[in-house]
Amino acid sequence: MSENETTYHAVEKDGVVTAIWEMQGRKHLRTIDPRSEEGRRILASYSVDEAPEHAHAEAATQTAHQGE
Repeated sequence: MSENETTYHAVEKDGVVTAIWEMQGRKHLRTIDPRSEEGRRILASYSVDEAPEHAHAEAATQTAHQGE
């Protein structure tokens, strides 16, 4: 993964995506509301069957829970 590559991480709680993190490398750029038009578009572009994206969602979920 490139340092300048922008990625999206789904933050999930109780099986529901509560936020989408836009990341560049390890830097958090912004949080996107999954209910917004942009959030729905991002979520629609990925499926759970895509293993790398699913792994990112799990990692984001674990990170979110550690911050609680």
